[in-house]
Amino acid sequence: MAEIQFSRGVTEPVIPDVRLTRSRSGQSGTATFRFESPNILSSESTDEVTGMYLIDEEGEISTNEVKGKFINGKPTSVEAILIMRSPEEWERFMRFMERYAKQQGLEFSQANQA
Repeated sequence: MAEIQFSRGVTEPVIPDVRLTRSRSGQSGTATFRFESPNILSSESTDEVTGMYLIDEEGEISTNEVKGKFINGKPTSVEAILIMRSPEEWERFMRFMERYAKQQGLEFSQANQA
């Protein structure tokens, strides 16, 4: 079990685009999640965005760095940023992502480095 929630107890079914960056030293990193037309923004949703919660059998990773994008006054996407401040936080995040990717049938592709 690995799921993403914006409101506790409400799983977000839309699969995000996730971009990872890591410091050269490996001591810190950032994951940027972008959800296009997530269910939490649908007109039928009555749930409030309280953060982004990554939940699996190890527990929960959370961030409050969540922003909505609007076009012509209508919500279109959500972007969330998770900052990992230690190698241990990075490894924990990667274990979550492996579980989430496997559950969703996704694969990891590494960007070309210049």
